[in-house]
Amino acid sequence: MSDAPRARRLADRIQQIVAGMLDTRIKDPRLGFVTVTDVRVTGDLQHATVFYTVLGSDEERESTAAALESAKGLLRSEVGQQTGVRLTPTLEFIPDALPESAASIEEALRAARERDAELAARAAAAQPAGDADPYRKPGEHADSEGGEHQA
Repeated sequence: MSDAPRARRLADRIQQIVAGMLDTRIKDPRLGFVTVTDVRVTGDLQHATVFYTVLGSDEERESTAAALESAKGLLRSEVGQQTGVRLTPTLEFIPDALPESAASIEEALRAARERDAELAARAAAAQPAGDADPYRKPGEHADSEGGEHQA
């Protein structure tokens, strides 16, 4: 049975190997600007899920996915050689949803900033419903209430 720190170390090493291979040795023209964001290895060290992002259009993302799928065997053999584990984990490439979720969060923040600015503009132009200063000040007489105030 494998412990979690060993799986995490293997995942970190696989991330380094795959990122280095994509940068230097994989020369597929379909491969776009890829960033390996995370790798997760199962507890038995038999399967590694590689999360990646691609900068570009949907077409570039699809072509990069095809390029990664075709290079999977070469990447797996390199992972096996460089890690030295008894059984090389299978590799699965999954596009990371991080950019899409970041974009939706950015859109929500932009909408909130717009609403805050609109509310601030309304508040700046707002007038009080009654007197501008409804509180009595020291030195004012109580004549308006119909008599003197007894202490």
